[in-house]
Amino acid sequence: MDIEQTIRQMAQDAKTAAGVISRSSTDQKNQALLTMADLLEKRAQVIFDENRKDLERAEAAGLSEAMVDRLTVSEKTIASMAEGLREVAAYTDPVGTMGPTRIRPNGLRVSKMRIPLGVIGIIYESRPNVTIDAAGLCLKSGNAVILRGGSEALHSNRALADIIGEALNAVGLPAQAAQVVPTEDRAAINVLLAQEECVDLIIPRGGEGLIRFVVEHSKIPVLKHYKGVCHVYVDAPSDMAMAEKIAFNAKVQRPGVCNAMETLLVHEAVAGDFLPVMAKRFAQAGVELRGCANTCALLPDIKPATDADWPEEYLDLRLAVKVVESMEAAMDHIARYGSNHTEAIVTTDYKRAHRFLREVDASVVLVNASTRFNDGGQLGLGAEMGISTSKLHAFGPMGLEELTTQKFVVLGDGQIRE
Repeated sequence: MDIEQTIRQMAQDAKTAAGVISRSSTDQKNQALLTMADLLEKRAQVIFDENRKDLERAEAAGLSEAMVDRLTVSEKTIASMAEGLREVAAYTDPVGTMGPTRIRPNGLRVSKMRIPLGVIGIIYESRPNVTIDAAGLCLKSGNAVILRGGSEALHSNRALADIIGEALNAVGLPAQAAQVVPTEDRAAINVLLAQEECVDLIIPRGGEGLIRFVVEHSKIPVLKHYKGVCHVYVDAPSDMAMAEKIAFNAKVQRPGVCNAMETLLVHEAVAGDFLPVMAKRFAQAGVELRGCANTCALLPDIKPATDADWPEEYLDLRLAVKVVESMEAAMDHIARYGSNHTEAIVTTDYKRAHRFLREVDASVVLVNASTRFNDGGQLGLGAEMGISTSKLHAFGPMGLEELTTQKFVVLGDGQIRE
């Protein structure tokens, strides 16, 4: 079959399999995940051999060191994937759970039941572990999934697909419930994005260019976040030691991720005391600062910020810094340049903290805590599919519950509408 026929058949098979997986028991789904974890460990050498082929191609193609690092499957990677599957198996199954019941005047009992979304298409780059993580979450939440990884991980993903299929078959579930697109031809993405009759949701994971491409070409609803332009605002009054610790962690602990701080906002009343101390600590960590005119007056050795710095997602040890005259000015800056991802305030004023929580528009808003906590595991969801900055139908980290929707369930005893 050609690419279009292949993808169309995969979508049709996934839709059929979704009906089976949505009705399967929690025990059956858990057993599939546990079998998958065992097979990962047993077949580790096969995975390493296939991954080596991808690494050789990546090095020949001149991919960056960071890309090669994300592509590499090590013993630690295998252990992490297996552990993740066992953790997902231990999570509460959201499928079939019921919400509160309302009793209508005519006696009808109205509630909502959680149900799977159906078929989810996931388009992602580089990391082979996403293949296992995404398959595990989708299967536990009763969904079928079509996985289209990056061409640079094709051999690794094929090996992982074989393991997923074998685990599903071993417990009596259809292997078509979790399929990996078997070609590196980019035309497969366009075909997948046109399967609106079979695929219910597309989730892209990768750089801004990939996500914008998917949004532009998809006929299927897309959950997305283009980038994470995250801010920490140091208010007046604040605990300066706390503010220093939070700002440093938000930027330095892992700068190349979407929930790292990209702009530090500081109230002018505390900037004179806070910024010189903070700048010294950032310098020791190799962070390059770019500041507004007021920041540069306090820190004359740093680079002046340009208009291009405020909306920038650096994903690196670079940080924009702005002194603001008020909390209102900080929130205005966030509203203009933020990406609805993660925003934090450091303050000792309870009322100002709650105003910030109420008025700032982001998937996660924090008080006196690092932006790095916008993560499914850190927020108690366990594993996550990604972080959505869309508001329909999920906002923020997407765990098992976010991979389901709700239908109304109405119980009567003979009522008819008059």
